[in-house]
Amino acid sequence: MLGCGSVGSQVVRLLGEQADDLAARVGAPVELVGVAVRRLDSPREVEVPAGLLTTDAAALVARDDVDVVIEVIGGIEPARSLILSALEHGASVVTANKALLAEDGATLFEAAEKAGRDLYYEAAVAGAIPILRPLRESLAGDKVTRVLGIVNGTTNFILDKMDTSGAGFGDALEEAQALGYAEADPTADVEGFDAAAKAAILASLAFHSRVTASDVHREGITEVSAGDVRSARDMDSVVKLLAIAELRTDEQGEEAVSVRVHPAMIPRSHPLASVREAYNAVFVESEAAGQLMFYGPGAGGSPTASAVLGDLVTVARNHRQGTRGVGESAYADRAVLPMGETRTRYHVAIDVDDKAGVLAAVALAFAEHGVSIQTVRQEGRGDDAQLVVVSHEATDAALSATVDHLRGMDIVREVTSVMRVEGAEE
Repeated sequence: MLGCGSVGSQVVRLLGEQADDLAARVGAPVELVGVAVRRLDSPREVEVPAGLLTTDAAALVARDDVDVVIEVIGGIEPARSLILSALEHGASVVTANKALLAEDGATLFEAAEKAGRDLYYEAAVAGAIPILRPLRESLAGDKVTRVLGIVNGTTNFILDKMDTSGAGFGDALEEAQALGYAEADPTADVEGFDAAAKAAILASLAFHSRVTASDVHREGITEVSAGDVRSARDMDSVVKLLAIAELRTDEQGEEAVSVRVHPAMIPRSHPLASVREAYNAVFVESEAAGQLMFYGPGAGGSPTASAVLGDLVTVARNHRQGTRGVGESAYADRAVLPMGETRTRYHVAIDVDDKAGVLAAVALAFAEHGVSIQTVRQEGRGDDAQLVVVSHEATDAALSATVDHLRGMDIVREVTSVMRVEGAEE
């Protein structure tokens, strides 16, 4: 095993506590032969026999008696080099490394194929929730059209607190940090990097095309205000950071993949709206199966270790039987749409002069960019008023151009809120 932090420690614990069950499921004992760590004397959640610990990870993955390497150190390097070495030396790999898979999964899959070994990674997305295996295997005979998910527990906790308590972003983040849901440096979570990596992995599996983190349009939640959350509540909606991957048609009429991560309003009647605190959920739509939702703890040492051990059992069985599991499926090779061509809906709150003709002028601005208005609400407030407009679905480029147009109008004092709307019927 490479790494022995929160997840790795729980893998060690479960390997010991469930040794008999694991042996029965695999058909042979599963023996931990080495644990590579950065420092031998670091405190750990679970005691690891000193004889198993080593700081020489490169030598550990090259041992000829190692059948499976579990990688839970994270990051790009040295994880990539160690995984490639493990495969080259004949070991299969179980990893939880979402960042590496989203950046350079193709290299890893090609190495596994060349070596005739397994590369499994259920723990890379949504912790204990079994979502990758259903996409890869259970739905292999179906056509997935959309994956919509809450895949970052930190941001979900923050937005949930903003919704239930009326707190601002800063206060909700401080509470998340105090409770251990957010890191001291929460950038990867609140700016959407973590969710974008997971979205790339989900899209790759769902649509049989190579999608990397750089293909994913990414927006975080740092600009979500208490006012945005109140506006959502007025629409009987909530704000969630969503990872969205869907099949769309490009300008040439060909199927393409749209992948994005951003905050959005979803109606409280949508199943994802009820996902509270640090939990994750992924909503899958397919042609034959219809709508499916996978829900559970999306992070944490024990939940993630559960997913790691599930992969370990499968990979160990395959090794004993001399077979391989399902490898990369990228045969469709669909293009990834730029965000501007992605079709979505917007909620726009606009402070305007309270005088005759303002509503007509704002409606004309939307029409000039080909954006149809679904609903509009006006509230007078002395010399000014607020218009709240929800659009019909249009390209993101057209909606963005509309907002830029509004900001340049003399009658518009400020565009106070701009947020996409997902999960509601037109």
